[in-house]
Amino acid sequence: MKVKTGMCQIRVVYDDCEGNLQRAAEAVREAAAQGAEICLLPEALDLGWANPRAKELAAPIPGLVSDRLCALAKENGVWLVSGLTEKSGEDACNAALLISSEGEILLKHRKINILTGVEDVYTPGDRLGTADTPFGRIGIDICADNFMNSLSLAHALARMGARMILSPCSWAVTPQRDPQKDPYGAEWHEPYQLISSLYGIPVIGCSNTGELSAGPWKGWKAIGNSIAYDSDGKLKTVLPYGEDAVCTRVIDIEVLPAADSGTALAERVSRS
Repeated sequence: MKVKTGMCQIRVVYDDCEGNLQRAAEAVREAAAQGAEICLLPEALDLGWANPRAKELAAPIPGLVSDRLCALAKENGVWLVSGLTEKSGEDACNAALLISSEGEILLKHRKINILTGVEDVYTPGDRLGTADTPFGRIGIDICADNFMNSLSLAHALARMGARMILSPCSWAVTPQRDPQKDPYGAEWHEPYQLISSLYGIPVIGCSNTGELSAGPWKGWKAIGNSIAYDSDGKLKTVLPYGEDAVCTRVIDIEVLPAADSGTALAERVSRS
């Protein structure tokens, strides 16, 4: 099955929830106009990743911010995966939602692999989940959940039957990094390619652009560079790199039925 997937690499500005939602809406409408059936947005698109005001500014889910995304999905007749900052009691969680084209939240994931330096900003998640959709079963995780040192999370999603893994991201570099001398992306290509090739599933990460303007990562630049691996383990696309590299791209992704499950899947993977 071919699934038209919109990768919405938008600019995210700290504290500018309204502006960020408007930029997300513009990108989703653009992707939908190009025939996208499902759209992927970045991590923490409401407030910006690693925002030290997350506990103060975050909204609950469901709530006013997630309601806007649900309405956006329904308005455009697309499925939507998006990162959001979630208020949970006194805590903030780095969350991601899978929203149906009818505007219903089918799945919520809270990031588990919280990066060093922001442990006091976000509370880690404590579970994984998948949801059945017209495109097959979808698993969602967030950014560093796909690091090689935490790739057990993506393995688990695949073992749970996910036929596609979608990952809101916020990939950032120091202002001094020279992409010509020190290209960005190897830390993501290796795990994405591994999961894709082992399980025959697409793995797609969509990052934002813009500056991290406060907190422990202040001054770092989110640089887009979003990537997609298709079900054959091959790189499908890479979006532009740079602080201003806003981009919406719709790609055809092949989603295949599961060949194995349970111990049969484990045995096939172990032989790969």
